Amino acid sequence: VQLQASGGGLVQAGGSLRLSCAASGLTFSNTVMGWFRQTPGKEREFVGGISASGLTTNYADSVKGRFTISRDNAKNTMYLQMNSLKADDTAVYYCAAARLGTLMIPVTARGYDYWGQGTLVTVSS
Repeated sequence: VQLQASGGGLVQAGGSLRLSCAASGLTFSNTVMGWFRQTPGKEREFVGGISASGLTTNYADSVKGRFTISRDNAKNTMYLQMNSLKADDTAVYYCAAARLGTLMIPVTARGYDYWGQGTLVTVSS
């Protein structure tokens, strides 16, 4: 299984950025996916997740209303649209795939078996 996250970069506070996560080696359309982020010295933090069908999403309170997760099962790709970015959103963002058969969206890192390499998002204030 390979997950390739991309789209990170430097953006000003209030700006927008879209991250992508390209997946291979798994039955993507049957897999619950998630986004996490991590800053130095802190544990990996759940940002949000999406069901296999894409019909259900779940977000951390800190990003609710600003971030949107979507997926294109035909392209084996998940997205994270980030709007109204704040300096506190600065982190390395990781995409993750849950174990096949998972139905609910896990909100902890333990619920995910596969991880991408991370992409750095820096928000300047």
